[in-house]
Amino acid sequence: MTKQQNFTFIKTDKKLIKLNFDDILFIKGLGNYVEIFMKNNKKYVYYKTLKDLIDKLPDEFMRLHNSYIINLKNVHHIEDNHLIIEEHKITVAKSYKDCLISCIDKLVL
Repeated sequence: MTKQQNFTFIKTDKKLIKLNFDDILFIKGLGNYVEIFMKNNKKYVYYKTLKDLIDKLPDEFMRLHNSYIINLKNVHHIEDNHLIIEEHKITVAKSYKDCLISCIDKLVL
């Protein structure tokens, strides 16, 4: 997969669904499956691990916790060790916090 494209396809419920990367809020790991949370309040369950997925996602996606990958483009704000994406509050794990801070620092005006 090239980093330039802004969408992907996933196979779920016996069909291929096109997902625009910008519409993905975050991805939650469920063992060998992931739950993909979208902007339109849709959720997709996909047979893939977070570890396999993170390598195939564009740079704005970042591992934030053992169970979460977030899309930095859709972060509303960061407060203490929590990140707010729409109505979702996601904890930033200590082991990922330095990485998040260094990414955010590059984006601060």
